[in-house]
Amino acid sequence: MKCLVVVPTYDERENLGRFVPAVLAQDPDVHVLVVDDASPDGTGRLADEIAAREPRLHVLHRPAKLGLGTAYVEGFQYALRKTDARFVIQMDADFSHDPAAIPGLLAAMERCDVAVGSRYAGGVRVINWPLRRLLLSILANVYAARVTGLDVVDVTSGFKCYRRAVLEQLPLERIRSDGYGFNVEMVVLAAYRGMRVVEIPIVFTERVDGRSKLSRRIIWEAAWLVWWLRIRT
Repeated sequence: MKCLVVVPTYDERENLGRFVPAVLAQDPDVHVLVVDDASPDGTGRLADEIAAREPRLHVLHRPAKLGLGTAYVEGFQYALRKTDARFVIQMDADFSHDPAAIPGLLAAMERCDVAVGSRYAGGVRVINWPLRRLLLSILANVYAARVTGLDVVDVTSGFKCYRRAVLEQLPLERIRSDGYGFNVEMVVLAAYRGMRVVEIPIVFTERVDGRSKLSRRIIWEAAWLVWWLRIRT
């Protein structure tokens, strides 16, 4: 396959039935992997029902809510062990990341190793966020970029495309961060290893249904993680 889109889910039943067809419609050689953390709302069961009639949908069930970072790591490992995907995309299932942006990320892979779907490259493109949330995100990205030394405006973006070789070289089994921290850690590890990182402007829209999984713990984890990465990497 050309690309595997890894999508962690927890209580995303309201979105999944529309999200999967929207992603698959972008390219006939794109597959989707849903990594479900035993969603109480039946997201995993719905994923299985869709997969029964759609061979390009894969489903990985986990026994409990184990965190976004580990969900992505298991999804990336699935891509490396069980598929021949040349590219792997990480994105959310809540339509905050527009499936229509996938072709742009894939096209960018002709000139880079990691393509970041950037909310802030060339200007701010965030819809339906309160000003406080927007300022927090902007300041968090400035902070992370300054500490790590990366020339990336949207370091915390959760919408990225990786070349397979990048994931093969990163120490996925040692990654333990979550949320913002995971997004930062992945791009820092890639950049520090000489991988080419480019930002592709996207429009980010606050989630359509359900509720945000962002917490203070995730924010504080990201705050100290950048210093650890700067010192240890």
